[in-house]
Amino acid sequence: MSFTRTLRAVGGAVVAGALLFGVAPTAVADQIRNDQWPLKAFDAASIWKESTGKGVTVAVVDDPVYGSHPDLKGNVLPGKNFIDGGRGDQESSKNHGTAMASLIAGHGHGAGNSDGVMGLAPDAKILPVGRPEVGTGVEDSGLGEWIRYAVDHDASVINLSIAPAFLTDSDKEALAYAGQKDVLVVAGAGNDGESKLTALAASPGVVAVGAVDKTGKPWVKSNSGSQMMLSAPGVEITSASASGSNPYHLADGTSDSTAYVSAAAALLRSKFPDLSAGQIANRLVKSAGLPPGKKGLELPDPHYGYGFIQPLKALTADIPSGSKNGPLKTPKADPAAGTGGTTAGNGDQQASGQQEEGLGMGAIVGIAAGVLVVVAIIVIVVVRQKKNDRNGPPPGGFGGPGGPGFAPQQPGPYQQPGPYQQPGPYQQQRSAPGAFPPAPPTQPPGQ
Repeated sequence: MSFTRTLRAVGGAVVAGALLFGVAPTAVADQIRNDQWPLKAFDAASIWKESTGKGVTVAVVDDPVYGSHPDLKGNVLPGKNFIDGGRGDQESSKNHGTAMASLIAGHGHGAGNSDGVMGLAPDAKILPVGRPEVGTGVEDSGLGEWIRYAVDHDASVINLSIAPAFLTDSDKEALAYAGQKDVLVVAGAGNDGESKLTALAASPGVVAVGAVDKTGKPWVKSNSGSQMMLSAPGVEITSASASGSNPYHLADGTSDSTAYVSAAAALLRSKFPDLSAGQIANRLVKSAGLPPGKKGLELPDPHYGYGFIQPLKALTADIPSGSKNGPLKTPKADPAAGTGGTTAGNGDQQASGQQEEGLGMGAIVGIAAGVLVVVAIIVIVVVRQKKNDRNGPPPGGFGGPGGPGFAPQQPGPYQQPGPYQQPGPYQQQRSAPGAFPPAPPTQPPGQ
């Protein structure tokens, strides 16, 4: 997949506008909000009673963001535009970065902020990291530099709705750096309909995200693979755009599902500031759901991962913190290679806080002492056997009956998530037959 292709399948602003607005040239803003079906499916009104993402910064490594959009104004930091070295919040034509930012931290506008696009984490801050379009075959895409910038500027979640064709050593080192700094990295699976994730999404330490529709069915163009971790809404998604003539558009793609997972992570990082990035991923995994008829899937599933996100359940369920890494494999720079190769850790199987990359002196001394004890026991047994031919093998000892051994392993750390708690997974909009039941009007969180 070329780096020049983002993870959003958009047929151009004109087509998107036609899809959204139908035959009318414009649409009233409250219709825009009504078209945001994921907010209804997530029960966003209840979510915002638990968390709005306040105090959390999400880096959007993408096109620069139009920070003056009425649905984003005040929530976008200056950031950096790596295209010209200027600010990253002043985009006026490319829409993709603005769209992702709006799904994460849009706050709407108008009376009670009831118009326009509302993000899932409307009080989070967006750090725009504008990156240039880079063709294939280059030695250094720049991704490593962009990730490091995001980490060093206090982002605790990095949204990567992009698809580099490959990862350089610098990129891998930057992913390892983000992991060391406890930053959660989220990336889209890709929009090629292939049985292989993008190189970025498949990397250790990255939360790989696929797209599902309103019914919870995987989007036909969403890539799949064994590294898939989560899925989220990515079909018929309404978002903001940078173009003043067409401030909203509709599109499909794993870019959008990635943004929703990043927003859910921001909600959790705000409510549970003491949890590590891996423990945040753990809450998302343990609270994920599957549509009816899919409850028996072996997880992680290549299309769903551990299931589609259920942010309200992730915020409210009694879920043990678990190990520091949670379900994340640990990317580590390879010092022997002198560059950024990666090795995968054991995720949730690794004990919490156990991050050493080698054996300390105390461990070496302990092992040496243990070896000496074993040797001494063997010597004693051999001497006794020589003294008395009647002696058979010891009744206990290492490996024998009554000897020490390993207890049976527990079942895998990620059991099948519980059933989706709402009447259906991602249902139809209220305007459709059998859609969401009418709900009392809610006041969006203030800014």
